[in-house]
Amino acid sequence: MKKPKVIELFAGAGGLALGVSKAGFNTIGLVEIDKDCCDTLRNNKKWNVYQEDITELSKKNLCKFFDIEKGELDLLSGGAPCQSFSYAGKRLGLADIRGTLFSHYAEFLKKLKPKMFIFENVKGLLTHDEGKTFKTIIDTFKKAGYHITEDSYQILNAWDYGVCQKRERLIIVGIRKDLKDKISFSFPKKKRKKLVLRDILADCPESLCATYPEKKAIYFELVPPGGCWKDIDPKKAKEYMGKSWYSGGGKTGILRRLSLDEPALTVLTSPGQKQTDRCHPTEVRPFSVRENARCQSFPDNWEFSGSMSSQYRQVGNAVPVELACCVAKEIKRSLNGLQD
Repeated sequence: MKKPKVIELFAGAGGLALGVSKAGFNTIGLVEIDKDCCDTLRNNKKWNVYQEDITELSKKNLCKFFDIEKGELDLLSGGAPCQSFSYAGKRLGLADIRGTLFSHYAEFLKKLKPKMFIFENVKGLLTHDEGKTFKTIIDTFKKAGYHITEDSYQILNAWDYGVCQKRERLIIVGIRKDLKDKISFSFPKKKRKKLVLRDILADCPESLCATYPEKKAIYFELVPPGGCWKDIDPKKAKEYMGKSWYSGGGKTGILRRLSLDEPALTVLTSPGQKQTDRCHPTEVRPFSVRENARCQSFPDNWEFSGSMSSQYRQVGNAVPVELACCVAKEIKRSLNGLQD
């Protein structure tokens, strides 16, 4: 049986693509605009990587560009940059140009007519602008010819799917309307085993790693594993936090030190930010690039290109490999049913 074909947009450093490939798909094209990400993809796999601006590429004859027939593609995957919908950002949504890139994803659906698609994003997309943004995106996908119901999307936590990280992602899976009665899709079941940092940090290969300024390190020395600013002398905490001491909220991301007996918190694109610290459980430093990659379930032989900051960004923006694999296995199972 031939492997089902997939094209991915906004491929980044390859977390989603690697998971989909691991599930048994033949990746015939990856589209990404960032040079370092493209170098990462090319250096690790013999994939066809296109360093292209999707806003321009979507205008072309895509079947000719990828050398496939309309309707031949089994799966289109990807997730438009999510900063516009993130709880951590200003949540400008459709007012931000990054928030409109989904419309170009929809152009690929119209022109290639894949049998199914997977679109992933932050969970904040679901509630942004009282749900109006999400409705606009779903309506756009429906107009492109795809069947989507309330059972077509879920918020999945990577920790439930073999990933040592609490990371929630919104996953949307669409089926081409003419195939909706022939394809049945269900989201993957949660795995029983839940990984903690103790399971993945041992014998981690060396890699680039950021450091804390000496002053910051002094405060982190006081924080116990699993603790934060609340677990040190209030005078010291107030001294470190400055104006943040008087702000509302729990502020538990400040001076946050993880424990070996818990999973990683959401891996971020930059280490050591004051409001979202993720200190190593047993050492006074941020996680290294490779440790973050393990938290994202990348294999150790997956090498990242570019500067240290670029590598941290690539890892932080990625879809966890094992989460992607679990979803893709269910999609492949659905497509196999079409062939029976």
